[in-house]
Amino acid sequence: MRWTGRNLDTIGTALLTHVGLVAASLLLALAVALPLGLVVARRPRLRAAVLGTASVLYSLPTLAVFALLVPVLGLGFAPALLALVSYAVPILLRALVAGLAAVPPAVLDAAEGMGLTPAQRLFRVELPLALPALLGGLRVASVTVVSAATVAAYISAGGLGTLILTGLDQGHTEKILVGAGLVTVMALLIDQALGAVQRRLPATA
Repeated sequence: MRWTGRNLDTIGTALLTHVGLVAASLLLALAVALPLGLVVARRPRLRAAVLGTASVLYSLPTLAVFALLVPVLGLGFAPALLALVSYAVPILLRALVAGLAAVPPAVLDAAEGMGLTPAQRLFRVELPLALPALLGGLRVASVTVVSAATVAAYISAGGLGTLILTGLDQGHTEKILVGAGLVTVMALLIDQALGAVQRRLPATA
């Protein structure tokens, strides 16, 4: 592991860039998916159209999405961010809609009978009950984004994918192992952390 010891700064920069790209993608995806999910959850026709469109976006190959965005946004962080958000939003959207749909009608009737306004019912009853499903979706989205972010190196967005790509070009096994290993560890840590939070939720949440 001589190369690793001599290049800790390079590895650290790639790791921080990867973490930043993943975090920004997930935060932006949540900012899009949460309000959109709340809007379509109780509107069957709109829900079908939005989820269908989201599924199409999710089915596109990562490199194809990058190829479509680069001519518009150029190389670097911006197209990588938008592409990763397009992968995370469908997962989060489906999870939120499924969680809201699973709320028992009797619970909603009881909340209405208690005099709760629609907004109060949403934030005090529906969202807490849908939270486990949303966290499950966030776990899947996080692992997906961590993995897909490695491909962002192809468009000069940096991250751990840079180590993997340069390692492949140079036939440098250690670079490949370091990059792939850190991506794997990152995905596992995020999944385990979110899983721990999910398990700690009250049974009624």
